Amino acid sequence: MEIPAPLRLRVDRDTLVSNWQALDRMSGAAACGAAVKANGYGLGATLVAETLAKAGCRDFFVANWAEAQALAPLGVTLSVLHGLRAEDLPVAKAGFARPVLNTPEQIARWRDSGGGPCDVMVDTGMNRLGVSVEAVRGGLLDGLSVETLHSHLACADEDVAMNARQQAAFASLKGKSPARRMSLANSAGIGLGTAYHFDLTRPGLALYGGTPRANMADDLRQVAWPEAQILQRRRVTAGETVGYNATWTAPADTEVAIINLGYADGYRRALSGLGAAMVDGVILPVLGRVSMDLIAIDATARPDLAEGDWVAMAYDLARASAACGVSQYELLTGLGQRFGRA
Repeated sequence: MEIPAPLRLRVDRDTLVSNWQALDRMSGAAACGAAVKANGYGLGATLVAETLAKAGCRDFFVANWAEAQALAPLGVTLSVLHGLRAEDLPVAKAGFARPVLNTPEQIARWRDSGGGPCDVMVDTGMNRLGVSVEAVRGGLLDGLSVETLHSHLACADEDVAMNARQQAAFASLKGKSPARRMSLANSAGIGLGTAYHFDLTRPGLALYGGTPRANMADDLRQVAWPEAQILQRRRVTAGETVGYNATWTAPADTEVAIINLGYADGYRRALSGLGAAMVDGVILPVLGRVSMDLIAIDATARPDLAEGDWVAMAYDLARASAACGVSQYELLTGLGQRFGRA
């Protein structure tokens, strides 16, 4: 018997599509793909990929082969960013996704297995994944069927000289490899301008309403909002405390609602005393510590709220990040599996 979840993630599919269309326009002549790794940045990878495929998105990116396998029934074009371990070969040869080869060893492994269409990552200065620019120029990829040559910007959310250095290093590989397309820009990279777009962009955070660069904020809207059910309503009298370590003391008699949400669900402990719920535009502040599975909110302004009612969390990613110091990426991808998704 399926038991309804006491917390849910409200996903606005229309806004998701609108964000992708905005990023597609910003990408100019380049195609605009979608990073759906980490379970679609917490929103649900199948939901996101189905929605964006219907909107016209043709390129999807996941981290590993388990994520690719889960999306295989959709029949979309998938690239696996973390490449090709020896143990990945059997599933990779099934052909439902392309490996993004990251090392000479992975390239040799793919060649020795009979090869086939693949992508390749080039390191242009991030020193994370990828083969060197010099190795590509030296013919490392000769004979491979490379669909897309990728690189990744380290500081695209900042205006620093490293962006231009990486762009120039990547641009120097035009015509120097068998790749049909080139792709450099992530969400923030799209905001850096046409020189960074090449043939394909790979937005992630921006699709879901995060703000990677200030100049993109007006074109993007938040896609998902956590909602939770009230488990209990209680009156806390003046001078009493709420929650672990008694960090909040009632300055006056206060109506408190306890809701079914906590840091185990991705609502970060760093939002203790900073976060809030919302009901019909009324702000209900979080009181005291966020605990593993529960949060207390001040329900005084809404005397009608009762056990079993639902509240939405005020979860604007940019504002929450600025308030608590946790990155927008963590606030989004940390949303847990106990959420029903609507």
